[in-house]
Amino acid sequence: MLAFLDHAVASVPGLDGDRVGIMGGSYGGYLTAWIIAHDHRWAGAIVERGYLDPASFVGSSDIGWRFPQQYHGTKQAMDAQSPMLLTDRVTTPTFVVHSEQDLRCPLSQALRYYTQLKQGGVDAELLVFPGENHELSRSGTPWHRRQRFEAILDWWARHLPVS
Repeated sequence: MLAFLDHAVASVPGLDGDRVGIMGGSYGGYLTAWIIAHDHRWAGAIVERGYLDPASFVGSSDIGWRFPQQYHGTKQAMDAQSPMLLTDRVTTPTFVVHSEQDLRCPLSQALRYYTQLKQGGVDAELLVFPGENHELSRSGTPWHRRQRFEAILDWWARHLPVS
């Protein structure tokens, strides 16, 4: 993915490689959290309803207890691929967005991730939507979907301002 971004910035006139942000939800939240622990070019990041800790996912997610093992393999591989265990590497300002009733990616993962970022001195913010689940961005209540969009636009306006 980073090779694609590098190619686009190098070959598309008008793209500014010094002004890039990254965001993703669910598995995209996992990828965003993973990337910002390894690459520090980002002006800001949004980690939304992320799969952030494979170990605690087992037994707490509605997707089934075998998913992390099937996806990652051994416990050692799971830990090596856990964004939760890499928060000490994150320097990117990060906005963590989650829903209170998310059973796919439990809220506890977002709360722990956010807390670890804050404890590490990262400019981090947290937004939790009460009464919503993993589907907020697609089928949440209209006022929460609007609040989500407004919060995302506000985050980018502060971290990637347009002059």
